[in-house]
Amino acid sequence: MLKHSPRRFNLAALGLIAAAPLCLAALGSPQGVAVAPASTAPPRTPAVTGPIPAPKPKKKKKQPGPKINWLNPTTWPVLPVPLTAVDPNNGLTLGMIPTMLETNSSNQITDIIAPDIMHNPYFGWGAHARILAFPSQDTQWSVVGGGEQHIESTLDALYQTGLLRESPFTLSVEGLYDRSGTARFYGIGNNSFMINQTVYIDQQIGVDSTLGWNISHAWQLAYTFVAKKVKVLGTTLPGIPPITSRFRGTLGIGTTHELLNRVELVYDTRDDITIPTKGMQVVAYGGVASRNVELDDSLFTEAGGDGRFYWSPYPSLVVATHVDLRYEPSAHHVPFWALSSLGGDGSEIGGSQTLRGYGDGRFYDRNSFSANLELRQNVLSLDAFSTHVDIQLAPFIDTGQVFHSTDTWPITHLHNVFGMGFRGIAAPSVVGYVDIGKGHEGIAVFTGIGYPF
Repeated sequence: MLKHSPRRFNLAALGLIAAAPLCLAALGSPQGVAVAPASTAPPRTPAVTGPIPAPKPKKKKKQPGPKINWLNPTTWPVLPVPLTAVDPNNGLTLGMIPTMLETNSSNQITDIIAPDIMHNPYFGWGAHARILAFPSQDTQWSVVGGGEQHIESTLDALYQTGLLRESPFTLSVEGLYDRSGTARFYGIGNNSFMINQTVYIDQQIGVDSTLGWNISHAWQLAYTFVAKKVKVLGTTLPGIPPITSRFRGTLGIGTTHELLNRVELVYDTRDDITIPTKGMQVVAYGGVASRNVELDDSLFTEAGGDGRFYWSPYPSLVVATHVDLRYEPSAHHVPFWALSSLGGDGSEIGGSQTLRGYGDGRFYDRNSFSANLELRQNVLSLDAFSTHVDIQLAPFIDTGQVFHSTDTWPITHLHNVFGMGFRGIAAPSVVGYVDIGKGHEGIAVFTGIGYPF
């Protein structure tokens, strides 16, 4: 899978768009324009003698446009959303996202246009442009691009269709260029120490495509192809040495190519792919990765399973659980970044798994196990900015480990995280979140868009 910079590709504080009405609702609802009612009696016509003069042409009056009340943000054409992106690896990024939301006749968000200007303590000032489009629940696409004064830059384009599995095929295609300067490496193993923390520049370019054959509405057979070029370079941040000084000679430093071929069998009964409340998604997969098109030059083989389960005991509560197990049965000169990993706020099938008390990529090894539990409780609903917004509280537990040998029992020596999530939901396409988790190394805070699983 293509690996995104956590701060940028979670769309950071753009997730606060869905929750923004909480901050602004007290300013009032949109004000109507008072119009005097027209008289129902016909006007009195005076008597006229002699020839009737031709009427003078009347000037057309300009119709007034929508009234903007600058004391009421819900009438503004552009919503200035504060950008507050938080991540354990990237520090605190502050800025502004002037956001335009387009909705359809059902008051559902169809387009988000959200450029930003921001400042990060490591890389200085930066700007990004982004468009997220939701033309239907079956099709979505997005484009994000931008950069900062030092090191960081990105361009990411994603297109997905057939998401409802009502057509014969489902297709997802992504192209990515990303250069991030805050990636961390602590060594390999479940007991890698915080004191060994290093930093590196993670630069990659690649494509990721998945074609799924929808055997039925629930069953799908999918093929995934990933081609990418990854360059790992030494860099420094205040108080953190470069990877090239502490882990010199580690496989993956320098330039590496990877071609991944994966086959997946999917069983999916979720009632919604973005905001599920019941059902399950179970995926069994296997794949092989090589440096080139010759499979005998393989880096590793992989096999694993991923399950996501949702149950709603009553309408305002969803119990969400997730379990993932991944093995690399064979490995030959595997770069560290291609190993199984834990850490961060997102879960990718065949990729990094959620552990929200730690930064992205905190633990690396050949195999991994992870499990998660969330209680997603609606606490407030309101109509604002031409759409309906639900606010959720979501206490959660994350646990997991990485391990080297297939003989290791997966559920021993686990890293445990306890935390609370705050979610703003604009159905059917947008979930903004702030997740706060505590592990044995301290507290981690994440912001972004989408559920972690």
